[in-house]
Amino acid sequence: MKLLSALVAVSALFAVPAFANLDLAKKNACMACHAVDKKLVGPAYQDVAKKYSGQKDAVAAVAKNIKAGGSGKWGPVPMPAQAALSEADANTLATWILAGAK
Repeated sequence: MKLLSALVAVSALFAVPAFANLDLAKKNACMACHAVDKKLVGPAYQDVAKKYSGQKDAVAAVAKNIKAGGSGKWGPVPMPAQAALSEADANTLATWILAGAK
């Protein structure tokens, strides 16, 4: 099941232009707290990519963090849950973020 999720996420990365992933992040208010290359309220997407670099379950872990939210991983400010976000969109965002949000 994890492999299927990873394959869907990777295929989404190649099937959708990068600007569409940025648009998806903007549409879901991610960019209110995050930027590609600098810390705002939350970490820069490039820093997230570095933290998860080399982890085989990174897409699933980041997608889960996006949907569930949480606190303590990047400091005291909690990330709100994005429960209404579809699994496919969470995987697309996670894949894009882990690729350095390019």
